Amino acid sequence: MPVASPEQYAEMLDRAKAGSFAYPAINVSSSQTINSVLQGLTEAGSDGILQVTTGGADYFAGHTVKARATGALAFAKYVTEVAKNYPITVALHTDHCPKDALPGFVLPLLEASEEEVKAGRNPIFQSHMWDGSAVPLDENIDIAAELLPRMKNINAILEIEVGVVGGEEDGVAHEGSNEALYTTVADVTKAVERLGLGENGRYISALTFGNVHGVYKPGGVKLRPELLGEIQEGIAATFGTGPKPLDLVFHGGSGSTDEEIALAVRNGVVKMNIDTDTQYAFTRSIAGYMFSNYEGVLKLDGEVGNKKQYDPRAWGKVAESAMAVRVVEATKQLGSYGQSQS
Repeated sequence: MPVASPEQYAEMLDRAKAGSFAYPAINVSSSQTINSVLQGLTEAGSDGILQVTTGGADYFAGHTVKARATGALAFAKYVTEVAKNYPITVALHTDHCPKDALPGFVLPLLEASEEEVKAGRNPIFQSHMWDGSAVPLDENIDIAAELLPRMKNINAILEIEVGVVGGEEDGVAHEGSNEALYTTVADVTKAVERLGLGENGRYISALTFGNVHGVYKPGGVKLRPELLGEIQEGIAATFGTGPKPLDLVFHGGSGSTDEEIALAVRNGVVKMNIDTDTQYAFTRSIAGYMFSNYEGVLKLDGEVGNKKQYDPRAWGKVAESAMAVRVVEATKQLGSYGQSQS
């Protein structure tokens, strides 16, 4: 199926909210990891989101150059073409963009989409994240308020972060107090007062409830997914809306228990970012393959090795399928398994 149109993407998020499930948003950094996600979503019968960070976009462009906007556009063009061969619908998203990366990442991508829309076509990306968690809240909201009308004009969706996700992802790191890892109702109220609740442009919100990027075991981080429900209730009461007025995003979910994920989804999470776990699944399978085929992939003691084993396609297929398995697992955890309307 083609990449989702803006209308299809909005419908995907609405369906998730109404059906109390969420879509996996998988970070990718190569054609192989893109193929892994498309394979996994197809096997799961789930629609989903492919996303790229600043570092991932740098890598797409070539690791010896710094051209992340070019890399992001290459990512989008590749997915747009190959996704036509899969019976599911995917959306394209740019992940974590801090303030200093806006001029070289999100802003040129917005300009490229604006040109596409002027020509009567869809935007290149269906959503972009502005990560203002490292700046004061007022500045975070000010920049979001500047971006939101541009997003609305191209029928795309803005993702904001209100609060701080601990740990580090692609150079975006936070080492604050534990209190900073928990978004407050007051913080979100301030954002809603400025941004509205959809009338000024649609946005989705990454609220924090103890989340940490990176690797940790279940129980290693104190997650409070019930906080999301408290914030939803607070915003509904303040602004006189129906239940769960916010579309939420779950960041830093590696190591979360099934129960924590399920409660977060019930409280309005429609998108959950997945990166660390799929990275490990991909690389672990390659390590296993190399150890199992040691004499074939290395030319030992004057031998010639086994070309069929060191052909990158041989271990690449193994890695793609292993990562696809983790994608399927994510769809089951989030409830999107079997929910594709493609």
